[in-house]
This record gives sequence, C-alpha cells and structure tokens, in this order.
Amino acid sequence: MTRARKPSAGKKASADNGWMKEHFDDVWVKRSWSDGYRSRASYKLLEIDDRDRLFAPGMSVVDLGAAPGGWSQVAMARVGDHGRVIATDILEMDAIAGVDFIQGDFTEEQTLHAMLEALGDRPVNVVLSDMAPNMSGQMAIDQPGAMYLVELALDMAQQVLMPGGDFLTKIFQGEGFDQYLKEMRLRFDKVVTRKPEASRPRSREVYLLGRGFRA
Repeated sequence: MTRARKPSAGKKASADNGWMKEHFDDVWVKRSWSDGYRSRASYKLLEIDDRDRLFAPGMSVVDLGAAPGGWSQVAMARVGDHGRVIATDILEMDAIAGVDFIQGDFTEEQTLHAMLEALGDRPVNVVLSDMAPNMSGQMAIDQPGAMYLVELALDMAQQVLMPGGDFLTKIFQGEGFDQYLKEMRLRFDKVVTRKPEASRPRSREVYLLGRGFRA
C-alpha cells in the first residue's frame, strides 16, 4: 500500500500564498472594496435578488451566519428603513445601520429567544444562510460539515418563516445534496438552484432558493 505523504511546510506556505494572491487579484474582491461591501459574497445575493426579487421594502429578514455582514448590508438596503434585518453569528460583526446583530449560536435557546424578541410580532419573510464550515480540502470531512450547517439553517427557517416565505441557502454539491433538495421540495412550493457569477467557477457551491414556505 502506498501511503500519502504529509504536505511539507513549504508546500503549505506556497498554497496559502497562492490563495492570498488569488483573493486579492479577484475582480469581485476589488469591486467590494470600491463599492463599500464587506465581502465579495454581497454580489452573489445582489444577483440572486435582481433575478428572483427576494426582497421588498418593509420586509423582515433573518441572516444566519452573517459575519462579516455582506449579505446583511444588501438585505438592509433592499428592505429599507421600514424593514427589519436580524443577523446572527458566533463571530463578532461590526455594526451595520438598521441591522440588529445577535452574537451567538442560533441553535441555542438563548440566541433563538433573543432573535424572536428582536423580531417582536413581525413575520419573517426571508431567511438567508451563506454559512460554510472551515474547509480542510478533504471532501470526506468538509461535505458532512457543510450539510450539517444547511440542515440547521433549514430547521431554523421552518421555525421562524411566515407561510409563503422564502429561504435561500448556500450548499455544496456532493453527498447529501439530492436528499436535501428533496426535503426542501417538501417544504416549499418551488425550489430553484442558482450559481451566481461571483461564485468561483471551480467551487462546488450553489444556492438553493425555496419559495412559498408551506407552514
């Protein structure tokens, strides 16, 4: 049996340097700096909203795993001053005007209670999730971790969405994808797949959009 060699420190440093160069040379990263967005991910949501009309003035939105805040920025701008965006993440996030940020694990009772308290009696029109685990590069580890997060996001969406509401989540194609798609089709009137231009072509990430929640 041939045993795989552990990457040397030099190779790891080279890979890290390559990623950094690609990141800073990325047209979407550069554009986010000039446009004032916190991440290149903002353009993914902008493109999906331009196509599918997720947001309207006055809506209430929940943004799961929101840090650093790129999606919350877009959502807040589109729902306007009479709308509401509740963002949550286990990481810290700098304040965004109009966005209620709750730091904590949304699967824990205390964080969920804080989110519901912030929403008050307002129905939730849209739940967003751009969550992803820290990738190791090993699909056997990364894919189960990613699927665990999308399952949590779907569970949260079912707890807070109003009837007819929408759910948008990032998901990675691979084991568990087809079953998850079936689950979403049971819970929403329509489910579509989106691959925004700002998503790197080689990435297995796509976005599933569930429309018309069946409460």
